[in-house]
Amino acid sequence: MTSRRRFLGVTAGVTTGLAVPAGSAAYATRSGDRKGTVLASRIRPPRPFVTPLPVPPRARPARTRGGIDVYDITQREGSVEILPGLRTTVWGYDGIFPGPTFTARSGRRTEVRVRNQLSVPTSLHLHGGVTPPHSDGYPTDVLVPARCGAAFEAARTTHGSTGGTHAPAVDRTVSQGHRTYTYPLDQRASTLWYHDHRMDFSGPQVWRGLAGMFLVHDREEDALPLPGGERDIPLMICDRSFEEDGSFRYPGHSPTCAGTPGVRDAYMDGVLGDVQLVNGAPWPQAEVCAVRHRLRLLNASNARRYHLVLQKEHGGRLPFTQIGGDGGLLAAPQRLAGIPVSPGERFDVVVDFTGCPVGSAVTLVNTLANGRMRQVMRFRIARRAKDPSHVPARLSRLTALRPASAVATRHFDFRRSGAVWTINGRPFSTSEFLAYPRLGTVERWRFTSDLHHPVHLHMAHFQVLSRAGRAPEPTDAGWKDTVDVRPHEAVDVLVRFRGYRGRYMLHCHNLEHEDMAMMANYRVV
Repeated sequence: MTSRRRFLGVTAGVTTGLAVPAGSAAYATRSGDRKGTVLASRIRPPRPFVTPLPVPPRARPARTRGGIDVYDITQREGSVEILPGLRTTVWGYDGIFPGPTFTARSGRRTEVRVRNQLSVPTSLHLHGGVTPPHSDGYPTDVLVPARCGAAFEAARTTHGSTGGTHAPAVDRTVSQGHRTYTYPLDQRASTLWYHDHRMDFSGPQVWRGLAGMFLVHDREEDALPLPGGERDIPLMICDRSFEEDGSFRYPGHSPTCAGTPGVRDAYMDGVLGDVQLVNGAPWPQAEVCAVRHRLRLLNASNARRYHLVLQKEHGGRLPFTQIGGDGGLLAAPQRLAGIPVSPGERFDVVVDFTGCPVGSAVTLVNTLANGRMRQVMRFRIARRAKDPSHVPARLSRLTALRPASAVATRHFDFRRSGAVWTINGRPFSTSEFLAYPRLGTVERWRFTSDLHHPVHLHMAHFQVLSRAGRAPEPTDAGWKDTVDVRPHEAVDVLVRFRGYRGRYMLHCHNLEHEDMAMMANYRVV
């Protein structure tokens, strides 16, 4: 059995309180959160709403073979200007941050051939993908750099000699230099994303840039008169901290991600940055026409939670019209004043700027933060334009699951047990399974917690049935793969196991919790 208790190596005296590290308290008060440990940057943050909102390039197939789109992408270092006048070394897909945006078709097979030119192993996970187990991005199914040889993983990343995880050889799959991930995409149109999922080091490796968006389209979505083209905007929202030279700052034990895993004790609850990024730019501004726009909101932060509202320049707020979530379109649109987004969640919304005066501004605000981190980005209304789009009253055929259809009920408790983040009181083991659901069935799963834990399921999608014994909230609507479980709360979901047999996992998507053992296996049989 793979035990991670030794890996955590923290003392029982470490508290679960959210403390500010020494030396950063003053800055955290000015720029940070109402709650949370903020990692203070060693640079003066740039002025907000100066940098134009960047749009990541679209990934293009290298070739098409027998109706299969084949992409080539390289994980490598790149030097990019995130902060004005400074260069930041990122670990990026094709050396950029965020990585290229994939656009794919439902039911059309996509293959992504990944080359690793970094100095560490990686594991690519398509978050929200209905994916066969060999391409799911399991933490110990790793791609090692070609120049290091296949022995690199066994010698340097099983962590048996560094106080970390030791995965038995039977639980590890090692590819050298390159690996092909296969995505059949037998699923609805939806906003997915891809990111690194390497055992013990997901947090620092995503922090350094290994993340991007992956959009799936289908005929049902094509038939809708929703905003499209340049008015369909993916927004990858995340926070980061920086050193004086512009490099990323992260409180990990191993700056190279090749030694002892984990973060310093003050950040065990999750790492919060003090610079807000959208599509890799700090507090950007987007010029938009006074028409409807579709915004695909992704929280790609390691640990930061958001409650997003749209604040108009001269007072008042604009509403969101939610049309979709993690797993695609809702049955009908719903009007929302604000949207809570935990790490890993996506919200597909339409915002109508029609009534905003030309020259005015609308600011996307996070009401869970104070100071600079309360601001996310700004939309500047540049001109008027024609708008053929609208949001229809019906969006999608979506079948609601019934509690009576559940063939089993299971309970998963997420909490800190002593000095370890656990599920059902146990740290992660690659060789243990907490459930054996049967393919084609529905089960009722209950999630409980001690703190905020965004719970993510690989491969399987679910519908939220209840929160704390009451009806789910409007923002729980539709098919989901990630749900925010709040402190001392029980969330019941109905999980549909449609896709593939094999080993998958559920885990907390606070990446520091995930790296510190808050994962568990289930096997679809």
